[in-house]
Amino acid sequence: MRFARPVGLLLSAAAAVLWAFGVTVLQPLTEPIGPWSERLPGNNAYWARDLRFMAIVAVAVGLVLAGRGHLRWSRSAVLLGGCWVAADVAIDRVDPIGVRATVLLAVGGCAVLGALAATLWWRERGAPSAQGGEAPSAAERRTLTGAACVAGVLTLVAAGIESPTDREPELNQGALATAALLVVLAVGAALAAAPARSRARVGLAAGLAVAALVGVVLVRAVAPGTRLLPAAALGAVLLTGVTVLAWDWPGGRPLWRHHALAALAALLGPVAFLLVTAILMVILLPIGATFTALAGNSPINTADSDLLVSLCGLLSGLAMALLLARPAVTDRR
Repeated sequence: MRFARPVGLLLSAAAAVLWAFGVTVLQPLTEPIGPWSERLPGNNAYWARDLRFMAIVAVAVGLVLAGRGHLRWSRSAVLLGGCWVAADVAIDRVDPIGVRATVLLAVGGCAVLGALAATLWWRERGAPSAQGGEAPSAAERRTLTGAACVAGVLTLVAAGIESPTDREPELNQGALATAALLVVLAVGAALAAAPARSRARVGLAAGLAVAALVGVVLVRAVAPGTRLLPAAALGAVLLTGVTVLAWDWPGGRPLWRHHALAALAALLGPVAFLLVTAILMVILLPIGATFTALAGNSPINTADSDLLVSLCGLLSGLAMALLLARPAVTDRR
């Protein structure tokens, strides 16, 4: 567990830098020039916004990892994520651009993150969990496994994200960077959720990370419009690996029949949840259009839909956490 705090904070800081890059470099690429109706953007036009929102979730997951699943750190991570999204909308409305803006936002984000982490660390000084020498409690293990599930589902969303033209080289770069960061967070949180860190689990974590990163590259290499099945396979491998890492190993080895059921849920669950949440958002809750209006950007044309795929991924990740974030064998039926 000693690795969790520095690794979590480092990954959160990397996510903050990635968010700043998305605001000042990627977002201007997605905003159309001119208010004319024939130039209104189409489906997935604001892909940079989704990548930024996923980077914000990565900041929160990194904080959960840094806090080793402790309730105070987890609550603070959720609160910070909500405030960060609100700040993102306000900053997007200003339309910052350029290297100076990128540096200022990156430094500001890291400063906020550092101040919050320092405050949380100071408040927990002297507590047994702060020493890093004890195994995580059942509640902390569930929190860490749930965070790993969220990062895992968002990985397949980031890997498969598309744009109306799919010709922007920056789209591939941003998607690869975001998905890779989420892969490392998912594997790190799952390893931190383990009841004990053994050489076998560490080796498995390294292998899972490498396999998932290769999977991300392969998904991006597939032609746009045909990435659903490869992305679903990537999510199944990553989420199944999360359960193998995080769940108990009675007798020193995994209960493979339990992980077989987890693999089935990991294969079918994310896609089903993503489709359901997407349909509900398009029909009942057009929250993407609300964010577009708040940021002062051009609305999506009426023939298409303004879908916030990052929010679909977050909600689907939370749903998968309800299914898979029970790492203790005695807790499962």
